[in-house]
Amino acid sequence: MSILIYAEHDNKHLKSETHKLVTAATQLGDDIHILVAGLDCAAVAEQAATIAGVKRVMLADNPAYAHQLAENTADLVLDIAEGYTHILAAATTTGKNFMPRVAALLDVVQLSDIIGIESQDTFVRPIYAGNAIATVQSSDAVKVVTVRASAFDAAQEGDSVSVETLATVIENTQVTFESDEMTKSDRPELTAADIVISGGRGMKDGEHFAMLERIADQLGAAVGASRAAVDAGFVPNDMQVGQTGKIVAPQLYIAVGISGAIQHLAGMKDSKVIVAINKDPEAPIFQVADYGLVADLFDALPEIESALGS
Repeated sequence: MSILIYAEHDNKHLKSETHKLVTAATQLGDDIHILVAGLDCAAVAEQAATIAGVKRVMLADNPAYAHQLAENTADLVLDIAEGYTHILAAATTTGKNFMPRVAALLDVVQLSDIIGIESQDTFVRPIYAGNAIATVQSSDAVKVVTVRASAFDAAQEGDSVSVETLATVIENTQVTFESDEMTKSDRPELTAADIVISGGRGMKDGEHFAMLERIADQLGAAVGASRAAVDAGFVPNDMQVGQTGKIVAPQLYIAVGISGAIQHLAGMKDSKVIVAINKDPEAPIFQVADYGLVADLFDALPEIESALGS
């Protein structure tokens, strides 16, 4: 079995999702190849080449792949897809963007957001906002799979393999990149942080999120939010954790003023330790929390901040 992994990166650094994809791939076979596509991303390929278990790294370094447009990326993957039994990408914005196109052009069914692997053709994935787990089997010759990276541990570093540069460039002239607006923050990226502190509707307004930000800076944490907080306009939607937001599984997740709707739980319930702060003792969040504090957050947060600063 030969497995192709599409590397998750920002053209400078390989993201941790790729290491977790390698862990998933080792359950399918031992002939694991990584594709790095981008611009001026040779350093990323070198980083990918040191992951234990990887046998081959291919580098497509060209302006056509600078922004990883779905059309160009999918066509590149298809160009090298022959011989692979599995094609894996992280279930991130990038993976969700181009992998359905790959599956459609290969005329196979995509297996989305898997959290477990039972065999080379059988996978486990959440459905109904994580309230049920489905085991699905695919008879397609090529399995196109997006992986919930938070469900797998990161592969370790190993001996470096050689990097092969791909000469072929495939560019769809019907699509061009215009611009993007990226959020800049000194805090860790939400999906990669070891500690996440999130606020919900109980924060009352966006200004009170400054309370969470001060604690986050003391802990080296990322700041998230529930959909209710985002919909209320408290914070931008790139901070949303949940089924329709970002999936996180940090070592520590602190939920503040979040009731615990199933859509939110679907995005954070795999966290190693969950702490909930809510003044409603019947809030559903306490059902999944390892530690719960029934208190008014406007009393609790200043005390936590003070204790951390002492």
